[in-house]
Amino acid sequence: MFGDSAHKIGTGWADRGGYPGFARHLREAVVEVDYIRLHPGIWQDTRPVSSTPAHILLKAVQRVNEHQCRAVLHELRLAFFERCLDISRRFVLESVLETVGVSVKDVRDVMDSGVAHADLEADHRDQQVLMVQGSPTFILNEGRQKLYGNVGYGIIEANIKELLRSPAAGAASWC
Repeated sequence: MFGDSAHKIGTGWADRGGYPGFARHLREAVVEVDYIRLHPGIWQDTRPVSSTPAHILLKAVQRVNEHQCRAVLHELRLAFFERCLDISRRFVLESVLETVGVSVKDVRDVMDSGVAHADLEADHRDQQVLMVQGSPTFILNEGRQKLYGNVGYGIIEANIKELLRSPAAGAASWC
């Protein structure tokens, strides 16, 4: 989550080129992934100040129409990464809802009630309890195992196979 992009990128990436350096990093990270397209102006022309509005929107969509969450998330990603739109802006978020066919009024009502904010805070609390440092993180075996970061498929597979081999909660795992 980029709750404060000026801090995360502007300050956190200051010694690596700031926003241009982070944009370069993204382009390098997806160069071999043919299904991801990045707008050339990503983090250059458009710099959302926060991703929090998009996350609150998603929490509200979960309350309004949970089945549409995946479609809204996909459209949010397209809006920012491919179309270089500022997803911290309400009008951009509402246009995403309209594109997907989710009621803007219903989502706005959930957001205005504070429920979506409380749901996002509950997620943040879970993050702290589970000690999730970033994405991706896989929490396995009732929190006893944590795979964090750029973990290969073979490692993930080995851990899951080991858990399936000995499904008793609390049993020792060889991974």
